[in-house]
Amino acid sequence: MSAGWRLGYSHGDAGAFHSGDPAAQRSATFHTVDRPTLVLGSAQPVTDVDQRVAGALGVDVVRRRSGVGAVLLWPGEFVWLDLVLPAGDPLWLDDVGHAMQWVGDLWRAALADLGVAGHVHRGALVANDWSRQVCFAGTGTGEVLHGAAKLAGVSQRRTRSWARFQSMCHLRWRPEIVAALVAPPRPPAAVLAPAVHVMAVEPEALQSALIRHLP
Repeated sequence: MSAGWRLGYSHGDAGAFHSGDPAAQRSATFHTVDRPTLVLGSAQPVTDVDQRVAGALGVDVVRRRSGVGAVLLWPGEFVWLDLVLPAGDPLWLDDVGHAMQWVGDLWRAALADLGVAGHVHRGALVANDWSRQVCFAGTGTGEVLHGAAKLAGVSQRRTRSWARFQSMCHLRWRPEIVAALVAPPRPPAAVLAPAVHVMAVEPEALQSALIRHLP
């Protein structure tokens, strides 16, 4: 159920959506984009991106204020849920790592409703050669996996007043485009391909399941 949550739907520029600070109240917002966009992590250098390839493919490059590696947003091919908690909320945890696990539990339950089995990673960050450049190449606490492949990614930004959790899954994974957007030396697409488990679900059905399981 969604009692106590302010539900919202947003569409347009991912950079503009990321740049604003949310209100310090419980909210759950689904965001979609109007054009292909590569979203860099908060401290990720822009030199990680092959700007020539991005321009040729018509991919905007913007930045979020959370996370490490880049995420490719292709219109109609992902579900992105932005969650905000005010400080002092019953779901709030001071431990930054453990604080994301309830988000993973939410996604796991919603995906189970749609017949997709997953488990929440509750250990430390699992990095590899490409996770600094590509978010979905590594695994963080609270993220949801199917075997070793990622189902849903989670990142976090917090202030004294609120915590913001940005979570998403791919409905289609484009490893060849993600690899091409990384500045040389770039990862082989074949290395990135198994990093993501793609779900054959309708985005509206997944959104509804996520809303049903909001704690």
